[in-house]
Amino acid sequence: MTLRLYDTATRSVRDFVPREAGKVGVYLCGLTLQAPPHIGHLRSGVNYDVLRRWLLAAGFEVTFIRNVTDIDDKILIKAQEQERPFWSIAYANELKLAEAYRALNVLPPTYEPRATGHIPEMHQLIAQLIERGHAYPATDDSGDVYFDVRSWPAYGALSNQSPDEMQSAADAPERGKRDPRDFALWKGVKPGEPADAYWPSPWGLGRPGWHIECSAMCWRYLGAEFDIHGGGLDLIFPHHENELAQSQAADLPFARYWVHHGLLGIGGTKMGKSLGNALDLAYVAGLGVRPVELRYYYVAAHYRSRIDYSEEALREAAVAYRRIEGFVQRSVERVGVGHLGEMPAAFAAAMDDDLNTSAALAVLHDVLRDGNNALAGGDDVTVRTALASVRAMLDILGVDPLDPAWTGGARASDLRGVVDSLVALALEQRAQARVRKDWAAADALRDQLKRAGVVVEDTPQGPRWTIGEHD
Repeated sequence: MTLRLYDTATRSVRDFVPREAGKVGVYLCGLTLQAPPHIGHLRSGVNYDVLRRWLLAAGFEVTFIRNVTDIDDKILIKAQEQERPFWSIAYANELKLAEAYRALNVLPPTYEPRATGHIPEMHQLIAQLIERGHAYPATDDSGDVYFDVRSWPAYGALSNQSPDEMQSAADAPERGKRDPRDFALWKGVKPGEPADAYWPSPWGLGRPGWHIECSAMCWRYLGAEFDIHGGGLDLIFPHHENELAQSQAADLPFARYWVHHGLLGIGGTKMGKSLGNALDLAYVAGLGVRPVELRYYYVAAHYRSRIDYSEEALREAAVAYRRIEGFVQRSVERVGVGHLGEMPAAFAAAMDDDLNTSAALAVLHDVLRDGNNALAGGDDVTVRTALASVRAMLDILGVDPLDPAWTGGARASDLRGVVDSLVALALEQRAQARVRKDWAAADALRDQLKRAGVVVEDTPQGPRWTIGEHD
């Protein structure tokens, strides 16, 4: 089955046909770095990481570009409020973003360009747009340069809107615009802005508008035309609409597929620092939920669906993942780590169907059920096959418990040996306490293990342990 993706531009699910056989170029709009990331932001990284992993599994050579915006009105406001250089705020938040992505096992991008590193490319694009009659310098001595929306008949096609129905672009005062909907390509330096937040240009000192930066970076790293442009549904308008218009007006064919993911909200509203409802990884950790379980929470939903965060749903996802983890753990005890196996055809079909991870997980749970039955029945051949298959599926989703990303970088077999020895020591001490009928000490040891995430079960064959839910 051919991979099919929902394309926002055509509002349809289309067969994915790359521009060049065997190669895929992907550009994902990254974060604006005015604040540290919250779990709503991080859903984007996980969703497109799954897409990337699936493309890699299909044998494609993937060039994956994920930018960061390190110069923007919001960052400059923070710089003034905190009396810090804008670039120090952006860099500090860039480091926090990278740390969060590592914690969630998001593969590093091929390149992660910064907007401020591509000013010459932006100048070149703006000059081409002016020369072609699609952009103009403002006549109010502001140093601003605007894209002329009326000069581009296809404007509004991506978001399925008519320009007559659009509100004014709020990225600059209207006084220098021919039309209120025209948007800024270059912003001349203004009184009161940080003195280091501008660059020389043919139109005077200033800085880039938000939209031109992505067009320039797509062009720089993926060429005039590339395969997939990704981002959140909230970016379709105005950001992606403006990217598309200015790029094609500069004679760049641009993206062949537009793939947008649903947002993660809370209480029916958008999650955001300004709204006071932003939750980060530290908050999730405080609930006793590990990063791997948060990632499972993300992938359990289809990437285009909206997730309305609730602690109950997050905990349910964590419990579901721990059941999977428990099967992997028990199977490794029986048959060893082994290797990744074949993915079921039904799993592949679900992934090829617009990355339907919820349907793919249903297939995984079917195999898991068969594996658990085989464990109970002592059928090691089936256990080995089920383990290899389950791990192959989990690997695509980035949540294989034996992935070094989740085992602290140690090999799974090495880590298992260390943990086995430590838990065995604690269980031996517990057994000795039970022999001398010191039930309080035995219970205390069991509770200490449980708080560490190790659940002890007393069986006729002796105590056995599994990774369980933390208190």
